[in-house]
Amino acid sequence: MQEDTRNLIDEYKGMTNEQVFDELSKKRNELEIAIENVSHDFNVGTIVRSANSFNVKTVHIIGKKKYNRRGAMCTDKYLEIKYWDDYKKFIQDQCKRGYEVVAIENNTERAKALGDKKFVRKTTLVFGSEGEGISEELLKEAHDARFIESFGSTRSVNVGVAAGISMYEWVRQCVLE
Repeated sequence: MQEDTRNLIDEYKGMTNEQVFDELSKKRNELEIAIENVSHDFNVGTIVRSANSFNVKTVHIIGKKKYNRRGAMCTDKYLEIKYWDDYKKFIQDQCKRGYEVVAIENNTERAKALGDKKFVRKTTLVFGSEGEGISEELLKEAHDARFIESFGSTRSVNVGVAAGISMYEWVRQCVLE
C-alpha cells in the first residue's frame, strides 16, 4: 500500500477525504468563520487551513467564490464551506441559528480589544481580505467588533495571522476552559 502523504494527523491517515470529513464532523466546535471580500488572496487559504486545525463547524465565504486554495493545503476538503451572494442572507442565517457575529476589524471606531472579549460558544468570527477589509454594511450588522492589540510599531497583523489568533482565543475560552 502506498504511503499517505497528506498533511493529516496519524488518526486520519489511510482514510478517504469523505471519511476524514465525517470523522471530524462528529466532534466539530460551535465556532464558525466568515470571510468577506474574498480575492485571490493567499490569506484566505491560510484562514481555511487554520479553521480546519481548530475544527470549526463551517467556513462562510461572502461575495466572490474564487480564492487561492493552495494556501488551504487541501484542508477545504475536510470542512463545510458555504457561499453567500451577499451579507444580508448570511446575517439572517446567523441570527436564525443563534450565532453571535463578531467582526475582527481594526478600521472601525466601535471595535474593542480582543483580549477583553468573553466569547459565547455559538460565535462566528468575520474577517475581510487584505486591503478591502469588512464592508461597512456587514460591520453595522455584526453584533460586536474587535481588534487585535498591537505592541510594536505596526498597526495590525495580517488577516491570516489575525484569524489564527482569534480562533485560538475562542478555543481557549470555550473549549480548553
